[in-house]
Amino acid sequence: MSRAGDVATFDRVARFYDWVSPSADAAEFREALSFAERDVERVLDVGGGTGRGASALDVRERIVADAAAGMTRQARRNGFEAVRADAGRLPFVDESVDAVLVVDALHHFGDPDRALAEAARVLRPGGVLVIREIDPTALVGRLVEWGERAYGFDSTFFPPADLGRRVAAAGLDARFRSSGFEYTVVGRA
Repeated sequence: MSRAGDVATFDRVARFYDWVSPSADAAEFREALSFAERDVERVLDVGGGTGRGASALDVRERIVADAAAGMTRQARRNGFEAVRADAGRLPFVDESVDAVLVVDALHHFGDPDRALAEAARVLRPGGVLVIREIDPTALVGRLVEWGERAYGFDSTFFPPADLGRRVAAAGLDARFRSSGFEYTVVGRA
């Protein structure tokens, strides 16, 4: 379940979000997707907002799922298939996507463990979950966390090892891909 206050904020800023958010790291995502044991042709960008994560990928089908109506409208304007959905209740059948992206969004989910279980449920065997997050144990990560709280977000950030354990608890083979104040965890189905 997404946090209502966070969703409302993203709904309001959707039209301007792409102007202020940094571009997704295409090389980082390509490297993370290389852990898949299948061709990645269908990607679901959960909490994907305007499609920033999906835009970094050159795959056949990119779908954005976000709880904020404004974000899904903007994702459609950006040329993506988009569905308004809570990360904890994805409207997709089991084993229906090759990869799930969660880019700078997990900390906004009200029940991140349920969201991880849902991501694992919709992954095809050999597919991957790619999570890009902020490390709250790094100085810059602590500043980001403080800034989000000061702004009014109800964010919960996870240190890399904790997120790795959570991904494994969702039934995925979890491994780290990178470190730093922004880090990536990859889980393979």
